[in-house]
Amino acid sequence: MALNRKVGFFTGLKYKGGGPMWAWILHRLSGLAMVLFIGSHILAGLFGGEVGYAINDIYTSEIFQLVLFFLVIFHAVNGLRVVILDLWPALIEHQREAIWAEWLVIVPLYGLILFSAVKTALGL
Repeated sequence: MALNRKVGFFTGLKYKGGGPMWAWILHRLSGLAMVLFIGSHILAGLFGGEVGYAINDIYTSEIFQLVLFFLVIFHAVNGLRVVILDLWPALIEHQREAIWAEWLVIVPLYGLILFSAVKTALGL
């Protein structure tokens, strides 16, 4: 028998899950963003012509690429954290510390990407 939970969207956002909850949400959104990015590539190839060029203009913009880089890096590192916690269940009690360690990897890695992107944009 299924549980009958009637929780609205905004009520769910008030949940005090903290870091693990937000990591879960961001992991799902980043996965969805990557699916949409790959789907846009497929649509650009299928339509071609002016429609294809319009779709290409969207995903070749610098802002879109920087956001996508962040989402891909987050998705990969968070997925690695999930795999590690699945393989060694005794570490689950240190989940919050693992999320902090995850951000200690993501921030410098994304900083290098931002540095490289700004350097390229300035023509240096």
